[in-house]
Amino acid sequence: MPDTLLEKDLNNGCYIHLYKMKRSATQTTVLHSPTLESVLMVEKTIHKYSQQCGKYQLWKKLPKKMMYQTFQTIVDYLESSGKILIDPRDGIVVWIWDPEGIRKILASGVRVL
Repeated sequence: MPDTLLEKDLNNGCYIHLYKMKRSATQTTVLHSPTLESVLMVEKTIHKYSQQCGKYQLWKKLPKKMMYQTFQTIVDYLESSGKILIDPRDGIVVWIWDPEGIRKILASGVRVL
């Protein structure tokens, strides 16, 4: 007989709920978060093939294999952070992040509110 409530929960398999994360009420459950290495790999691939491929084609061009769910999580993050756009007509992924351009604008004296 387990001594603590935690041991009882672990024995019933309830611990797995601590590992899962919800993305939003309408989206499916994410079983894990992507690593920084994975995010950087996807960023480099998108930057290299910008305006040439859709999501599935980009996923196939990654230098290392990755679960499509993880790739989709990274693409959602990059889109929400303003680094990429996905053309709604044909699904082409476009890299739009330009830190050098932003540095030039800020250096020219433009104030950020």
